[in-house]
Amino acid sequence: MPLHLLELILFSTYAELRAERSRSYLGLVWWIAEPAMMMAAFWLVFDVILKSGGPDYLPFLLVGLTLWQWMKSCITHGGYAIWGNLGLIRQARLPVLVFPLSQMLADTIKFLCIFVLLLVILWCAGYPPSITYLALPLLFLVTLLFSAGAGFLVAAFVPFIPDLRFIIEQILTVVMFLSGVVFALDAVPSPLREVIALNPVATLLDGVRAILLHAQWPDWWALLKVGVISALVCATGIGCVLRFSPRYPKLAV
Repeated sequence: MPLHLLELILFSTYAELRAERSRSYLGLVWWIAEPAMMMAAFWLVFDVILKSGGPDYLPFLLVGLTLWQWMKSCITHGGYAIWGNLGLIRQARLPVLVFPLSQMLADTIKFLCIFVLLLVILWCAGYPPSITYLALPLLFLVTLLFSAGAGFLVAAFVPFIPDLRFIIEQILTVVMFLSGVVFALDAVPSPLREVIALNPVATLLDGVRAILLHAQWPDWWALLKVGVISALVCATGIGCVLRFSPRYPKLAV
């Protein structure tokens, strides 16, 4: 990647973080409050009302929602970035990849801030750090590749069909419930459990939970398969964005 393009992405990321903080009085607090409120709602429904959570459900849910919120933010914010900046793309002729990349990088920085807080909460709750933490960077890299790839694919097509945004939101909601974010896959009947286990998001969630909650290494073979899939999805998404990039300035009004 050329140095000037890297500097542009980093500056755009910094500008996005500052702009988001200025748009909200709560600033960084809102980055934490949003997933916390979602966690409270699911904990109330599944653990308190339905009594289906289990003894370790709260940390289980906290880890799942933290990781999922990062993935969802990368897909939606990065996916809508080109469409939301069509006017600027027409005027400045910037490389279109800068817009989704800076959004995804900003969401990743926010995730890392929240993840540090998550670690502190888990340590205080009786889940101390272990040697398996060494696998976390690899898991995060694969997660970022998969999320970025999905985000690039969304970013490539939304400028042509803006109403895809509403379909994407619904798809992400379905994916969340079919990935074991709010419930353990062990509670799913056997035939359906094997199908859900094919979901790359479920594999990534299981890997992070195994490390943080059980001090276990992730399933390396499953992680390798998801890594290959993620790399292919990311390459395909970037290819689509580059393929359509000459057409985006013509869509701006």
